[in-house]
Amino acid sequence: MEKQELIAMLNEDLAAEHGSIIRYLVHGYLEGEDTPLGASLLSRAREEMWHLHWLGMIIGRLGGEPRMTPTPQPYDPTNRATIFKSYVNYELGLIPHYNGEAAKVDDPHIKRVLQREAWESEYHAKKFQRILDKMTPEQAEGLPGEENELPEEFIERLQGLVASKYTEMLQHIRSSWLFQQEAIVGWQLMDFAMTKMKQLAHLAEEVAENGITPRFEVGKIDLSASVGLALKKGLEDVRGAREEHIKFQGESETQKHSGLLLELDLALKQEEYEAAEIGDWSKKS
Repeated sequence: MEKQELIAMLNEDLAAEHGSIIRYLVHGYLEGEDTPLGASLLSRAREEMWHLHWLGMIIGRLGGEPRMTPTPQPYDPTNRATIFKSYVNYELGLIPHYNGEAAKVDDPHIKRVLQREAWESEYHAKKFQRILDKMTPEQAEGLPGEENELPEEFIERLQGLVASKYTEMLQHIRSSWLFQQEAIVGWQLMDFAMTKMKQLAHLAEEVAENGITPRFEVGKIDLSASVGLALKKGLEDVRGAREEHIKFQGESETQKHSGLLLELDLALKQEEYEAAEIGDWSKKS
């Protein structure tokens, strides 16, 4: 298989794994992370994040540009039973898909990664089937989510922050994959991306706890071809995010939510730290 054909194939897989992460995260947030169903879904989402990471690392090493826009995962939203049945069927379909791709690839590492994606997809299908088999009739016929009790304007502010933090996280992930040759910087950016993922979770959970699907919309991803430009963009993003969080923290509706204020306070400290670190790296690049 030619390199560009291989990159294109892996990018399709990357987008599909990305879509699975979003689906399982959103469903997990709607169920509530402190519930058995929610915790299980978030666990599957974290495993899909590794699938995404393995593919992104390979694409970056091949000199390709990772596709950062997810492909939506198909599912039947009628009730919990149909949703989880969709998950089972989707994951089962990935087994022959990844094994078929592995058979086309000569590189032993890439072949093993694709084969691992196949057998871990089989594991996911079995986990989802176990959940489905254990559901009570009431659970199976119901849907996740609660009634919204928050003002529409506040929800929109939260949704905007979710989308912004999501894009900022993806920007760092993209840079870490592409600049692997800058070993320590690449991994430090990935570390910051993981921090942003947690910040994103706190915002998205606040939305989902009120029965509303968090808005995971990919904004503009900077495609800088040098680590210096990528660090400059990362510094601009983290400073902009911090300013927006300070503004949001001071708004009257936000002041009513003590848990959210606690998470925002931590995020502001993390962003101050990240800005200082990236600023120092930029001086050396």
